[in-house]
Amino acid sequence: MDFTLLVFSLLPVVAASHKVDLPREVVFKMGDRRELTCSMRSCPGELTFVWSSLEDKPLFVDVENKPTESVLIFENVTRNHENTVVCTATCGMETKQAKTAIKVYSFPRNPVISGNDALILGEENILTCEVSHVYPSEYLEVELLQGDTVLQTKEGELGGDGLLITHKFRPSSEDDGNGVTCRASLNMNHIESDGMTRETTGLLSVLSAPHNVRVSGFAAVSLGSGFTLTCEAAGSPELAFTWTALKPDGQRVEMGKHRELFVQNVSLTDAGVYRCEVSNRLGSQTADVSVVVKAPPMDTIIEARPQTVLNEGESISIYCKSNGVPVELKVLRLTVDGRETELKTSVGAETTFTLDSVKLSDSGLYVCEAFNEYGRQRATLKLTVENHLLEVALQPYGVTVAERGSSHALSCQASGCPQPTFSWRRFENLPTRGLTKTSGFLSQLFFDPVELEDEGTYICEVTCGSVAVSKHTKMKLFSFPSSPVLESSGPSLEGEKVRLICSVRDVFPADLFNIIWMDGEEELFSPERADFSSRLQNLTSGLSFALKAKHNDRLFSCKVLLEMDGVPAAHAIKTSSTALSLHYPPRGTRITVSPQVDLKEGESVSISCLSDSVPVGRVVLRRVVDAIETELKANEGAETSVILPSVELGDSGLYVCEAFNQYGSHQESVQVIVKAPPRNTTVEVLPSSEVQEGQNVTICCNSVSFPPPAVVLRKLDSGPVIHSPDGVFQLINLTPNDTGLYQVNVTNDLGYETEIFLINVKEKRFESTPSWNHFVTPAVCLGSALALLCIIVYLWRESKKGSYDITKCNPDTV
Repeated sequence: MDFTLLVFSLLPVVAASHKVDLPREVVFKMGDRRELTCSMRSCPGELTFVWSSLEDKPLFVDVENKPTESVLIFENVTRNHENTVVCTATCGMETKQAKTAIKVYSFPRNPVISGNDALILGEENILTCEVSHVYPSEYLEVELLQGDTVLQTKEGELGGDGLLITHKFRPSSEDDGNGVTCRASLNMNHIESDGMTRETTGLLSVLSAPHNVRVSGFAAVSLGSGFTLTCEAAGSPELAFTWTALKPDGQRVEMGKHRELFVQNVSLTDAGVYRCEVSNRLGSQTADVSVVVKAPPMDTIIEARPQTVLNEGESISIYCKSNGVPVELKVLRLTVDGRETELKTSVGAETTFTLDSVKLSDSGLYVCEAFNEYGRQRATLKLTVENHLLEVALQPYGVTVAERGSSHALSCQASGCPQPTFSWRRFENLPTRGLTKTSGFLSQLFFDPVELEDEGTYICEVTCGSVAVSKHTKMKLFSFPSSPVLESSGPSLEGEKVRLICSVRDVFPADLFNIIWMDGEEELFSPERADFSSRLQNLTSGLSFALKAKHNDRLFSCKVLLEMDGVPAAHAIKTSSTALSLHYPPRGTRITVSPQVDLKEGESVSISCLSDSVPVGRVVLRRVVDAIETELKANEGAETSVILPSVELGDSGLYVCEAFNQYGSHQESVQVIVKAPPRNTTVEVLPSSEVQEGQNVTICCNSVSFPPPAVVLRKLDSGPVIHSPDGVFQLINLTPNDTGLYQVNVTNDLGYETEIFLINVKEKRFESTPSWNHFVTPAVCLGSALALLCIIVYLWRESKKGSYDITKCNPDTV
């Protein structure tokens, strides 16, 4: 080859340089329709534009191409449009690029002030200012002002959606009606000045509970007249008034709902305390005033308690009462055969005279007379005193049953005698161990605790003067202090012999006790009863049988009955039960996957292992991949579980649950599959992305996913779509027309990923020596065949693992 020709062929080609016009940065308002124009106006020939993203996400735009420019159309700007885009313009053989940063902002609403319209006077209140739906919030600054005074300032944070200011404020009455302002500013470049600041002003409203409550008006009125009471108070919001009359007997009567209360034609029942309650939604306060009604004595009564006919020796209270204002003088007299005897004089509304033990001479007419400056009134009562009749009641009477060790009492009550005399004794003239307590008309004999030697007949005798009356009762004893104890020989395997022992201690009388064996509700047998003994005894019974499968968890019971009249049912029957346990190896082992066994990468999954065995042993959860076992979790017990919060492709495999105890083991398994969309996609052009006219290139696409993806290659400006099952494409005998941008799309059921790359084919300047073609062409074909074979084998192996990773091409084989 001529040296001069070689030198000239290596010199760079001088061409006109063109410039791509594209702003370096733009700021769009969310929700607007905006356009971004890329132009090259110095290109004399055919001009093509390609838009791409420097970030790993789609553009979400429409493209409108014109002869000298290309326009990106944003129909409704969202945060997804925030990106760094590249405009590639190709003019003939020359390609130029320019990039721009697209920023998005949102500032749609004015600040919202709250807490200003319901401030509580003197208390700590919270004023809030909220600015929402602001993006990007790190440029946001919010101020809370009262007049020209800045109360609080706060700046936004990265990743937020707005800003909330809270200010603690203790208002005074002077603050009512003043204004408070919240001003928000988005300090971001390239925003229109009228959209950078928004503010809201609200008025302060100070509220208070009712206070300074007082009542004015007349407090003393005459019977039959009227009176007016006025209630005064301060507070906000609007006050509500409620009048209530507080009667001496505790009764409350609502009188009205107005500021003034007017009562006409006053009676004695209108006297008392009147309460004005003032309230609003913040609280309430009351004020009381006492109203006195002036009147002569009225409704004078005299009563005898408990009655007007008594037996000699009984007690009585004579009660005298009258109504009148002012407080009157009361005199209580006894009139017998026309002669009056003054018993008591008192000042007040009532008086009482008590006789602790009446006599026959206390019979007569009793007079209650009340008087004050307005008049007088009297009432009378006739009292009769009679002789008494003695009666005696013994409880319990006849036969009583007591439990040894408990507390027991015999009660003897006398009636018809003012001062009875009591005595206790045993019928067999045996000593009495009980403690006697006598009070008035009642005498009691206490046994604490009751012992076996206390069994017998007891007599209560009551004397009143020369009259004596007696009653008797028989006391029987029993001892049944505890439930029976049921002992078992322990858990066994099927066919082994089991023996149950039932024992009950310290029972009396032994001859009245019966032991019954129960299988569930079925009665098995009852042993012979013990002989009578005057002492405490222990009773025992046994049950033996061979353990069968049907006996597992069966309830066997020992029921002890005391067949004695008068014993409460709760004390007469006591039972002890035991459930027989049959041991067995693990069974019913199961493994569950929630929510499902077919998962997407990044999802959460819970794998649970559960088995049934007696005794409970150990459960192990494993994962098996390519015959390699990995233990995930093991627990002592009936179950275990593991949670994978974010599954990966490597989590696919066979999951095995196995349970063990000393009698054996049992296992169950389930296959879990994890799927993922294509990711980490790379493209390699071999031998190079810049080749000479007539050469071949191999395009190798490498991606990770499952299930295996479909791979498609197309030239962006023109050309057919080429499919490849393995991600390898062969472009044969390239020409300068094949120069341009190419896009590889990798897709499976879960998603897709694209990559854009450039191939530049240079036009030949001279012919290569024919002898080289004879060697290179066969070598290229042979290398391509070997590379394709390696890719197919690798893909087959990767599909077995639950992932898909297209192998890289070997440059030496192309």
